[in-house]
Amino acid sequence: MLLSMAERRLGVAERLARCLPDRRDRSRIAHTIADMIRARAFAICCGYEDADDLDVLRCDPAFKLACGRLPDSGRDLCSQPTLSRLENAPGLKDVLRLTYALVDPWMASYAMPPSRVTLDIDDTCDVAHGHQQLSLFNAHYDERCFLPIHVYDTDKSRPVAVILRPGKTPSGVEVRAHLRRLVRPIRSRCPSTRVLFRGDGHYARPEAMTWCEENDVDSVFGLPGTRPLSRKVDETADAIRTERAVGDKDVVRGYAETRHRAGSWHKERRAVARIEATRLGLDVRFVVTNLDRGSAEWLYETLYCARGQAENLIKLHRAQLASDRTSCRSALANQVRLVLHTAAYWLMLAVRDAIPKERDLAKAEFATLRLKLLKIAARVVEMASRVRLAFAAACPEAELFAGLPAALMPRGP
Repeated sequence: MLLSMAERRLGVAERLARCLPDRRDRSRIAHTIADMIRARAFAICCGYEDADDLDVLRCDPAFKLACGRLPDSGRDLCSQPTLSRLENAPGLKDVLRLTYALVDPWMASYAMPPSRVTLDIDDTCDVAHGHQQLSLFNAHYDERCFLPIHVYDTDKSRPVAVILRPGKTPSGVEVRAHLRRLVRPIRSRCPSTRVLFRGDGHYARPEAMTWCEENDVDSVFGLPGTRPLSRKVDETADAIRTERAVGDKDVVRGYAETRHRAGSWHKERRAVARIEATRLGLDVRFVVTNLDRGSAEWLYETLYCARGQAENLIKLHRAQLASDRTSCRSALANQVRLVLHTAAYWLMLAVRDAIPKERDLAKAEFATLRLKLLKIAARVVEMASRVRLAFAAACPEAELFAGLPAALMPRGP
């Protein structure tokens, strides 16, 4: 029921349903597209990530009540074949609309248009379940896999987009296309918002950096080290190495910046180096940026390294919401699944955000929220004029349950 209230507050199911044309005979429709999306997202949140789990859950009184149906006399929810047809029905244009439809609730989550947003873009290994479309063998992971791109507003822990793609490193043209599709809806809704993209070395492509510079978009990307680039910071590196050796210290860290132009770049760009000398040797890491402000230390330690939190959010998406269940043969159907798992992420986030900040659960992971707030035994009794939910008298989160409905109620006009 908490998920149901969160969904009514966000309107995720209706928003996604509007992206999918319903070509069925209206006189024979038993389950609307929004109802199917709602049931699937609720099941994912509760740990039932496979569509065939709905063959049993479709009769569950609590699930039926959450989806707006009476627990006993109401019609059962959709089954696995119905959900499979939903996943495989959309065409390419429909799937593209569906993928970027969740950018709107992310922007709507701000009370006022933000002056600046930082978007972390990263890919993750999604092992294929067979010889599916877009699955490729990746030597780095030693697996046949996909490498879907995840984009997060890391400061707020909010997902922006998840995009299925082949199991290979993205090209510059592909990265540029993803950035353009993300920036377009942001600029149309909040034209004054400044956008900053952060990513590792996969995204430091000349096409992507050039597009950012031409479209007034900030960027900070990891940069693989090369001999010409390393020679430009040799003097600082030698000083740091010498300081560690003379002082017999465990570690000495320093920073340097330079202007660098790789062979594929059309101009010089600002490069920042983090140089660390330890007893094991010298370690130098680079980032490239189009920002003119900030010291080298601030750019690397404060701005760039903060993208590490995005990896934790990807783990939530994959491990605790099982978004790696991309087992459909069709790439479009697997992309629909990723969108449904992202919708479930939004619902779990809405429930967590409604918890008072002084409670431990306000910072809990999704698996903990599922065990303590969602999968709770209760008696569901359908009466003539109401439905009664009876929890155990010793429910450990009874006080929290009493306050959450008011926090999750849809906002009034």
